[in-house]
Amino acid sequence: MNRKRWLPLLLLVLCVGCQGTAQAPAADTPGPTRTPEPTVTPLPTDTLQPTDTPEPADRSEPDAPIDPYVQAERLGRGVNLGNALEAPREGEWGLVLQESYFALIADAGFDTVRVPIRWSSHALNEPPYTIDESFLARVDWVIENAFERGLNVVINMHHYDEIFQEPGEHEERFLAMWRQIATRYRHMPDNLYLEPLNEPHDRLTPERWNKLVVKVIDTIREVDGVHTLVIGGAEWGGIQGLSKLKIPEDETNAIGTFHFYEPFLFTHQGAEWVEDEYGTTGVRWPAPPETELTPIPAALEVPWIVQWFEAYNTQPARYNPCGPQAITKELDWAVRWGEKLGRPLWLGEFGAYSKADMQSRVNWTTFVREEAAKRGFSYAYWEFGAGFGVYDREAKGWNEGLLRALVPQE
Repeated sequence: MNRKRWLPLLLLVLCVGCQGTAQAPAADTPGPTRTPEPTVTPLPTDTLQPTDTPEPADRSEPDAPIDPYVQAERLGRGVNLGNALEAPREGEWGLVLQESYFALIADAGFDTVRVPIRWSSHALNEPPYTIDESFLARVDWVIENAFERGLNVVINMHHYDEIFQEPGEHEERFLAMWRQIATRYRHMPDNLYLEPLNEPHDRLTPERWNKLVVKVIDTIREVDGVHTLVIGGAEWGGIQGLSKLKIPEDETNAIGTFHFYEPFLFTHQGAEWVEDEYGTTGVRWPAPPETELTPIPAALEVPWIVQWFEAYNTQPARYNPCGPQAITKELDWAVRWGEKLGRPLWLGEFGAYSKADMQSRVNWTTFVREEAAKRGFSYAYWEFGAGFGVYDREAKGWNEGLLRALVPQE
């Protein structure tokens, strides 16, 4: 997830395949379930100092061949620990990770945490691009707490905004940071996964990203022969970007990933960090609504959004751009691109922002999770305890409807 995301124009889906439609839950969404207040953990302070370039590390090797399809399935039900370590400094976006969160997540039935990390805010800008030791220790703490609760961990490189604008200028730093990360964690258990970069976009085009994928794989594999790599496509990591992704055939321990936030006018309605034309609130899922919704003036300035709302207000669910069929069509494309890529796929992010009504969020999340499972995708919801949160930190309890959408009771 990118807080300053600009998406290309969304395709208007007016007609899709003849499949079944989803029914919204009849019951009202339950309120938060209270849980104990977490103990606050003090944050470390960065003390960046240049160090000598380390000697080459010994390369970790697996005890037995690792099957990426097994590794993808192992991820199971996941949640992103968003808005914490990918902020410029942890806490700046209102969330500091606490030890108690890992117990909450594991006890709720999740299998995996994805940890977005802004390494670039904690590394030198000049060679050897040393990552601050206190920040590395903080990441150690996150991994260790997750492991102690039996959770798998995916660590990524998030919000490296500079590389999206000047890929060539930042390639050396990007690879140097990954060399340090891979070296530090090369002897960790194989339920730690490494995701080289979140949502490549802008000047880091599909062609440039594919070339950089080869280089970052080589960099990691120089020291780490164990951990499964999680690699998404350019163009914001969505399904279309996945269609252009290339992973070297000789890399046998990698899975593909994609993010899903469609329809964006529903999932990001009123979000403060997107363009004004996405500001219409009151968009419900599934559509059509009982009462016609009038878009805000900024939306009326964008022709495709005008068309989208016309269809949203009038078309039956089967043809509606905010209905079940629009989602299944997109996920079917993901299956096809995964087959072309020759890799298992992981749905690494999906979620609906809190400006949408809770029942619609539950409806959408339930449907996406069910359809992902039908196609064999493990998944990670965006995110734990902030604007999309499945956990309400103010109420100190789970948003029960969202939790059951993600982890249904057996």
